[in-house]
Amino acid sequence: MRDRAEFTAYVEARSPRMLRTAYLLCRDWAQAEDLVQTALVRAWRAWRRIGDDPDPYVYRILVNTHASWWRRRWRGEVPTPAPPEATATVDAMGAADNRALLWEALGRLPRGQRTVLVLRFFEDLSEPRVAEILGCSVGTVKSQTSKALAKMRVDPQIVAVTAESRRI
Repeated sequence: MRDRAEFTAYVEARSPRMLRTAYLLCRDWAQAEDLVQTALVRAWRAWRRIGDDPDPYVYRILVNTHASWWRRRWRGEVPTPAPPEATATVDAMGAADNRALLWEALGRLPRGQRTVLVLRFFEDLSEPRVAEILGCSVGTVKSQTSKALAKMRVDPQIVAVTAESRRI
């Protein structure tokens, strides 16, 4: 019974933050809710073994579940509202527009790089903590972070917004 109370308290305290993390990983609120639910079910099964600090274990479940779902998903043609040849004009006035561009650019990153950025900067976790969650070395976290930030710096839409804001 004590385990159930501890798990319930953990879920109540951490599920909103886990939901935001899941959303940043998959960019779909419904899928993020499913992802968190699946991760928490798997965590409950291992709750007695987890120990005093369940966050690394639960976040690793979250990341690994997202990866397995991502591998299974069909990635064929995706319809877009405008042909890719059309040049998009960007309104640099709205912060919401810039935020949307950031989310889109984040979504274009490879899964591993996006995961590292989400855990490092949106979850505000240290490099050793991210390495622990992902089961890799701190050097891998640093290199993936560097590569991801480099891709974000040269993303065409972000570059366009940056150039437009410099002209204003």
